[in-house]
Amino acid sequence: MSRAGRVTGLAALASLPVLPLGWFVGLQAQPAWIPAAYLGYLLVVIAIPGTMFWRRLTGGSGWFLVDAVLGTTFGLACEALIYPLGRWLDLPLIALVMPALALGLFLALPRKSRDDRPTPWWAVAGVMVSAGVVAAWFVRVGSRLIPVDGPSALRPNSDSPFQLSLAAELTHHFPPQVPYVAGEPLTYHWMAYNHIASAHWITGIELDVLTQRVVPFAFLLLTALGAAAVGMVLTGRAVAAPIAAGLTVLAGDLSPWSWTVTHTLYHDSPLSMGQMISPTQAYSTVIMLPLIAVTALLLRRKADQSKRRLAGLFLTATILITVLSISKATALPVYAAGIAAAWLYLTIKDRRLNVRALVLGVLVGTTYTVNFFVVLRAASHGMEVEPGKTFRNMLNTMLTGVDPSVQQGPDLLPIVTAAVLIGWLLPGAGILLIRRRLPRDPMAVMLLAGLIGAVAAASVLHHYSQAQVFFARTAFVYGVLLAAWGLSSLERRQYFAVAPALALGVTAIYVGRSRTDGLIRDCRDTACLDRIFAEPLVYALILTAAGVLVLGLLIRGSRRTWAAIAVAALLGLTVSPTIVSLRKFAFPPQTTYDSIAPGGIEAARFIRRQSGPDDLIATNIHCHAPTGSRCHSGSFWIPGYAERRVLVEGWAYTAQANNVHTSTDAVYGPFWDQAKLRINDAAFTAPTRDGLETLRTQYGVRWLLADERVNEVPEELAKLAELRFQSGTVRVYQLYPPRTPQGPRETP
Repeated sequence: MSRAGRVTGLAALASLPVLPLGWFVGLQAQPAWIPAAYLGYLLVVIAIPGTMFWRRLTGGSGWFLVDAVLGTTFGLACEALIYPLGRWLDLPLIALVMPALALGLFLALPRKSRDDRPTPWWAVAGVMVSAGVVAAWFVRVGSRLIPVDGPSALRPNSDSPFQLSLAAELTHHFPPQVPYVAGEPLTYHWMAYNHIASAHWITGIELDVLTQRVVPFAFLLLTALGAAAVGMVLTGRAVAAPIAAGLTVLAGDLSPWSWTVTHTLYHDSPLSMGQMISPTQAYSTVIMLPLIAVTALLLRRKADQSKRRLAGLFLTATILITVLSISKATALPVYAAGIAAAWLYLTIKDRRLNVRALVLGVLVGTTYTVNFFVVLRAASHGMEVEPGKTFRNMLNTMLTGVDPSVQQGPDLLPIVTAAVLIGWLLPGAGILLIRRRLPRDPMAVMLLAGLIGAVAAASVLHHYSQAQVFFARTAFVYGVLLAAWGLSSLERRQYFAVAPALALGVTAIYVGRSRTDGLIRDCRDTACLDRIFAEPLVYALILTAAGVLVLGLLIRGSRRTWAAIAVAALLGLTVSPTIVSLRKFAFPPQTTYDSIAPGGIEAARFIRRQSGPDDLIATNIHCHAPTGSRCHSGSFWIPGYAERRVLVEGWAYTAQANNVHTSTDAVYGPFWDQAKLRINDAAFTAPTRDGLETLRTQYGVRWLLADERVNEVPEELAKLAELRFQSGTVRVYQLYPPRTPQGPRETP
């Protein structure tokens, strides 16, 4: 072997340990057994069986590493379908059967002997660089977003306890209910929590560590690796892998203003706060990637595709579509828009009905209908058709802190709308460079239609909490794949023009942002607002256009080279949130008060140790803040840490609370069952034997958790119930049946 060959071989070997090393580095704050246990579980229970399932059912992609990544994500989908059955049958470790199922499939469906193509070392090394960036970001930013211990853990926003409570609910119950309002059906997407619950049972890792550290980090890595794998499936070229992985972790939206770089208004990248605090969004992205890959394998007809292979592909697609439909409400509609466009394109091109795309469309329609009426129970959760309100709310958020007397000019809203829409759609420019390998290849049409459909939905629909923006976040990976496909279609010599064009776009957006640093709150008139909103965008676009012109004249290439320069420069404009966030990031604001009662986590875990999974808790805690003139009903932490349902804690984020028009109504509105609330609260303000017995017999309450910050606990309660635990401001009481005249208590 030549010296150059030895150097490249060493480079390949050196890049491989980046993934496991990055995994342990990213979770360095946790005891070493935690990342080791989850990694072992992921490999043995998910990755190896999932890869075997994927290769036997789909026939594989032709690259083993690609199949290993997509197989791992497919394994997550299989686990999400198996776990509810096990939970319903009281077999929570049921995912452990997956290796045996994989072995059975391996023996039953022998794979045709076909050599896999080797993945070039430089492609692997490029993807590993992106994995290293993910690990660095997680250490610097991701692992600090949601505190899991220390005094800061008592001051979360309402989202992280909400996610934790749902993970606890799926850990112990199926079908699930709202854990903080017992008896209320859970009309929410819950597939991601199946994975968290299954991992908890198999590894023994605490739910809060899984929900807020381990699983989000795993999903970030799988998103980058999955994008790389799908990029290779779409293009048939290894160069797509590092490009897709790099765009996944480095790209985002336009963000022309300095104050939006660290804001969560519309950041689409997986490395953003919006993704980190939403396991459902992160999980749906991971599941979407193998679905796009299997869609490509289905719609791209191959001469040697047997009926058995076709059946395997459709079975794989059915599993992924089913899981995706209950993973995130905004995910499947984006895919539906893409598959509808692909069907129309193929039908017109072939001049006959395309059955494969039609079957996929029917699967999507069926699963979405079942999800809407069975899982979501036809609840709208406050989503309404209000075109343009998305951008008005974004603008109002940006103007927070500006003197109210300063009037908004008529150009302000169009400027913000244009910047947001351009940023969302920019990755779609990659379609201009695509050279498809197959005639009538529908995948570019499918991805572009999904991207445009998602942006349209985010623009036309509105939710009081800006939940409609998750349509655009879902489509982020569609844009990444289009951009990666376009860039990987270039000839080798054209990359010498693309590299400086990308740098040009990055430079232009940074120069644009530098024009607004610290100015917005100082504005005292309309002209100032117009200037600081328009100037950065104008600077960035003019600098980009001038740079493209200069580069094109210097290189003097073909029209395709000119197009490559322009597209690369536009893509460079989106490289914003990730790199900047390593230096500066807007962490979720910690409240000035302990929204979790001091001693509350210990008290909740005491109840967990002393009770059964069906035991019910009553509490005097209903509000995010312990005191105040109004009650923010977003308190969810007790079922998260106790892993037991609560009769009534908070009631925000439920279907009944969400069926309103404003965020104020949703989180400050009254509880709908005032009779139940009065009986509950009387136990902590004026307890009586009859009242406590009503709670015990009629509602099934076994435990009382009282926070003395809400109200002083009457001494009479200790005479009627047994004080079992006390820590900080929290007291825990247990309810028992009344004593019979002969002495001993009645049997519960």
